[in-house]
Amino acid sequence: MRHTGSVTTTERTLILLRHAKSDWSGSEADIDRPLAERGRAQAPLAGRWLADRVGRVDLAIVSPAKRARETWELVSAQFAEAPLHRLDDRVYAASAERLIEVIREVPDDAGSVIVVGHNPGMEELASYLAGDEVILRTSGIAEIGVERPWRELEASSAVLRAAGRSDGHDLS
Repeated sequence: MRHTGSVTTTERTLILLRHAKSDWSGSEADIDRPLAERGRAQAPLAGRWLADRVGRVDLAIVSPAKRARETWELVSAQFAEAPLHRLDDRVYAASAERLIEVIREVPDDAGSVIVVGHNPGMEELASYLAGDEVILRTSGIAEIGVERPWRELEASSAVLRAAGRSDGHDLS
């Protein structure tokens, strides 16, 4: 909680997590593509970093795509207590504008939220909120600080705390 004059604001944490590396070898529909072996190795690393860095997560909003669901299963297993999650069809192949609509619906009592989704929307949203270019490779994480209610998110309204991948690719 932060005090600014006579106004008290609560800092929230938004985590944008791009799904882990998917397997392109099959002929299944895009939404049904599973994780590749590399993705199954990447996701737990992201989960460990998130569990250590963020600790408690109030809500995870996950794309219904198989690769996003599998990513979340592997990530959430790293938390002492698996965070509450919901699948949201709007997150699949969503634009930054669609993603921000979804996040603006999050209840204000949720202090930390993870969205598990896809590029280019995830990179676009991180860049939009932080006011600077953010690159999210597979299993990429953008940790964003938000000092306003979720419903008031807008361009350059947040602070990028960390971005990269937990396997040593620039996550700081």
